Amino acid sequence: MKRLLLVLLAAALLAGPALAGAKTLRLAIDADPVSLDPHVQLSGGMLQYSHMVFDPLVRWTQAMDFEPRLAERWERLDPLTLRFFLRKGVKFHSGNPFTAKDVVWTLERLKRSPDFKGLFEPFGPAVAVDDYTVDIITTKPYGLTLNMCTYIFPMDSVFYSGTDEKGLPKDAIVKTEHSFANEHASGTGRYFVESREQGQKWVFKAFADYWDKNTGNVDTIVLTPISEDATRLAALLAGDVDFIMPVPPQDFDRIEKTKGVQLITMPGSRIITFQPNQKRRAEFKDARVRQAMVYAVNNAGIVQKIMKERATAAAQNSPRGYVGFVEDLQPRFDLERAKALMKAAGYEKGFTVSMIAPNNRYVNDEKIAEAVVSMLSKINIKVELKTMPKAQFWDEFDAQVADIQMIGWHADTEDSANYFEFLYMCPNKETGYGQYNSGNYCNPRVDELTLASQSETDPAKRAAMLQEVERILYDEAAFIPLHWQMLSWAGSDKLKNAREIVNIMDFPYFGNLVME
Repeated sequence: MKRLLLVLLAAALLAGPALAGAKTLRLAIDADPVSLDPHVQLSGGMLQYSHMVFDPLVRWTQAMDFEPRLAERWERLDPLTLRFFLRKGVKFHSGNPFTAKDVVWTLERLKRSPDFKGLFEPFGPAVAVDDYTVDIITTKPYGLTLNMCTYIFPMDSVFYSGTDEKGLPKDAIVKTEHSFANEHASGTGRYFVESREQGQKWVFKAFADYWDKNTGNVDTIVLTPISEDATRLAALLAGDVDFIMPVPPQDFDRIEKTKGVQLITMPGSRIITFQPNQKRRAEFKDARVRQAMVYAVNNAGIVQKIMKERATAAAQNSPRGYVGFVEDLQPRFDLERAKALMKAAGYEKGFTVSMIAPNNRYVNDEKIAEAVVSMLSKINIKVELKTMPKAQFWDEFDAQVADIQMIGWHADTEDSANYFEFLYMCPNKETGYGQYNSGNYCNPRVDELTLASQSETDPAKRAAMLQEVERILYDEAAFIPLHWQMLSWAGSDKLKNAREIVNIMDFPYFGNLVME
């Protein structure tokens, strides 16, 4: 912590005088980031953090176009190579200059991150042509290279090189124990972390040497994690905080009727599901049992009663508009069919299983899990449910401690294949595919089609591949689908352009926020 304070002091000295008219944003979210290392976990919370402290090569706009960031422009040299022309004069928070070698170093680190390497499996080494030109090369034609560059947040290769005070490598990626990168950060982002009390309070300060001068006027962000929905909303309505995320659907109407605050919503593509673990339970190896669970769960009822119609019941991963979306795959609640399937499989009398779910990661996650427990009991599956905060949940999820585990997934590439690569491909620690497949579902045809789709350049053929995957997953009940979660934020009317900084990825660009 002492070393972190020294780094922060140096960054504060570099920051210089405060911006004219600078403001402090009091931000309340359901849970804080789990680390200062942007590669330690592939999750929405960590990507939100990355957009504050680091900068990507390119990023999505609200209209789902690509916006230059650390890369000013790019051009396709051949089917395997994208050349990026980098912004000059960019500094890291440490004061080190940003160059192409940082992009090369960061991509190599991403490729050995347990969470990210599956995304970057099609990528070869990046090549620094000169200090401000870098070639990103894939091992086969790959249509999503630019999409993937939204994940490349260049890290300070000098800052993270060598060993720390314990003699450990500074570039180590460690999920739950000590590492230099878990406790220190040097990015090119609008903000640096001035102080951090995990689970209590984070303070982000504007970096005055930030390259983008076309920013908002928020020079300090005080982030407070508030896991309870009601408490988070009460803090906004009382004026104790300025912006909250997410907003529980049952409170939408109340916010819309309250003067001085604004509600912002957007249709989302995050699918909320449960994964039955076929390695832990022999019963789940029988597709009839998995199908019975899907038929027993009234996800349309959950949307109506728990989500207050502020979500869309799902039967597949791909929402409408994604290339893998299949029109005729619809929710299939049918309790009698579920009972018949359990009887046919020889489990009419049922069995007892364990389940885990977070209680502050997804909107109404604990209530949803409790509802599913009740629904499964009607086909004699007794569920022993344990819920926990997000920070604790992910370690338990990775360890696969329960027979059924909740997982929500937003395809940050805005492409159907991303769901399959992480949630349904056969788990492979070497490649990183199936990293979040805690159900241990494995179908070689799913793997074959998903991998083939990566290099298929004919849009119609690629869509057919991904739609076939959705049908296989549906027919085999690879997962228990619930709904696509609506995105929601709320803030004070003092936030003049709050609607412009949010997006379907749920990574608000706070650096562009303007407060009165």
